Amino acid sequence: MVVKKIIGGGQCFYCPGCEMVHAINTHPTIQWTYNNNPEKPTFSPSILVTLDYPEEKFICHSFVTDGNIQFLSDCTHKLKSQTVPLPQWPYEAGSYGGIDEE
Repeated sequence: MVVKKIIGGGQCFYCPGCEMVHAINTHPTIQWTYNNNPEKPTFSPSILVTLDYPEEKFICHSFVTDGNIQFLSDCTHKLKSQTVPLPQWPYEAGSYGGIDEE
């Protein structure tokens, strides 16, 4: 499975560019839509993750469509401007907090 449900609502996936999990709030009143396919997810619109470290600003900006993640040119990581399949969820059941394992 590529996408996992978050307890309390939303979805998350492991980002191969950032090498970390990204969470998406897909509550009906929030801006992102989700196609409800955990193997070939599509989220809309784009997903922008920014982190401000003292020495640099980290940016991950992408579109997730049909199970692929298209990294945009403003990303600051190694997969900038590439499209790759989303990887399978890398964590064993019960080892990553806040995930609905059912």
